Amino acid sequence: MPDLQSIYNAKRNINSIINATPLMQNLSYSDFYQCKVFFKREDLQKTRSYKLRGAFHKLSLLTKKEREKGIVCASAGNHAQGVALACHELGIHGKIYMPVTTPKQKIKQVQMYGKDKIDILLIGDTFDAAKEEAIKDSIENKIIFIPPFDDINIIEGQATIGLEILENINEPIDYLLVPIGGGGLVSGLIAVFNQISPSTKIFGVEPQGAASMKASIEAGQIVELENINTFVDGAAVKVVGKIPFEICKDHLERIILVPEGKICTTILKLYNEEAIVVEPAGALSISALDYIGEEIKGKNVVCIVSGGNNDIIRMEEIKERSMLYEKLMHYFLISFPQRPGALKEFVVDVLSSTDDIIHFEYKKKNNRTEGPALVGIVVQNPEDLQNLIGKMEQRKIKFEYLNDQSDIFHYIL
Repeated sequence: MPDLQSIYNAKRNINSIINATPLMQNLSYSDFYQCKVFFKREDLQKTRSYKLRGAFHKLSLLTKKEREKGIVCASAGNHAQGVALACHELGIHGKIYMPVTTPKQKIKQVQMYGKDKIDILLIGDTFDAAKEEAIKDSIENKIIFIPPFDDINIIEGQATIGLEILENINEPIDYLLVPIGGGGLVSGLIAVFNQISPSTKIFGVEPQGAASMKASIEAGQIVELENINTFVDGAAVKVVGKIPFEICKDHLERIILVPEGKICTTILKLYNEEAIVVEPAGALSISALDYIGEEIKGKNVVCIVSGGNNDIIRMEEIKERSMLYEKLMHYFLISFPQRPGALKEFVVDVLSSTDDIIHFEYKKKNNRTEGPALVGIVVQNPEDLQNLIGKMEQRKIKFEYLNDQSDIFHYIL
């Protein structure tokens, strides 16, 4: 675990480049949970993510010879942007390996931050493939590889968030909620609070579909997950770092798992009600409040809003995932009589005035009396589903409910 002196040194190192982001009490969340909820707004950081802290600190510690040889890293997101800006500011040439599948918007952002100091190399279809090539490059050319989380200097840089939090609050912090990906951020915050505010309970928060830290702690050793849900891309890793694991297994109070759909609901709520734009990983800690609501009443709670790099083209998917989680969107395979007026009868006789068809896929391919249609229906309240199913059963309409069939449902989404 980093000592306090090394973390204060990191803070001095990065002061010239980072924004000291605000710690803001959110009144609506505070009222709802009957406590004081504070957001640490790393979505307002340069590059819109905390990752710049660790990257800049790591690069600033390189020797003159190491700087002259340049560095290499692999990332499809916030780490790449942090490294790129650090390279530009420190005058270090960097090679950034990214998957071929990386959205053009992210590639453009990395290039903008790094300008003429970086080269972007698009390799492979996945992050793991890009990382493999980056490490190979590092070994063959004897240049420094900058890891995203499993490095003591990276952890020291991320830990500076903890110093800022404690400098900007005059009350004791009872709970600190931190998103976990590879574990660099939560490890740094554990180091700070363990030494300055040991009474603070630190809860890590992972996406339900990528709970690699929880699996590792429960197993007593690092576990590599075979399959993960990559939707929360900023926190979806198959295997956590060795250093973060050693810190977390002994000092983390609890890990909360949050369904991806719940995270989407939080993203929409923050955007619509608070005018805050967060990426999925940035919504993790706030999403976890629902799971400890009774426990935190009357307490002071800090949520780390880790990043705000959310591409607008993802919003439709986020909305759909949220509505599915809230049980407001339902998909059916419905057999319609292949005659004129069948759909009209369904709309008039089965749907209520508040139901809405948002997806309809049907094509007459043969002369059979019935043909299947894929129908997506949005209801106003979760309990309206049973009324909808009841009407179809009453009219002897043949249907199959698809939301619970994971294989078919994954294909639809």
